[in-house]
Amino acid sequence: MEKTASKIVSSTEAKARVKAWKLNGQKVVFTNGCFDLVHLGHVDYLEKARNLGDRLVLGLNSDNSVSRFKGPERPLQDENSRARVLAAMQFVDLVVLFNEDTPLALISELVPDILVKGSDYLTENIIGADVVKQAGGEVKTIDFVQGYSTTRIVEKIKKT
Repeated sequence: MEKTASKIVSSTEAKARVKAWKLNGQKVVFTNGCFDLVHLGHVDYLEKARNLGDRLVLGLNSDNSVSRFKGPERPLQDENSRARVLAAMQFVDLVVLFNEDTPLALISELVPDILVKGSDYLTENIIGADVVKQAGGEVKTIDFVQGYSTTRIVEKIKKT
């Protein structure tokens, strides 16, 4: 099995790994998103997220979840492609697909030490923040690299 594919796991497997990491004193960071066309903004965000702890678990919206959230023309890349690209990043430890509209069930199952989203969110509005805080964890936001967004890239491609 390719090393990148081995980082793409079920929520059950992720829960077991998170538990083991925590028992070894490692801080587990969780974030989530669609990551349809990976760009510099995503790389910067994920690297900063990983630097907040020892392990980074990424919840990835399934194709169905992305379509419900972003519209019928999305995602541009299927969930397996998106997962493999993200798993190839050295600072991403696990990728877990979820089919729900929000990652709340996954966050509740994993209970990370640190929950991270982009700074376009207020911490009190971040899905799963209450779960993480009740378990003694932290909720943080990370600033985006200005000028990078998948929507902007798609619009630019359509114009050419």
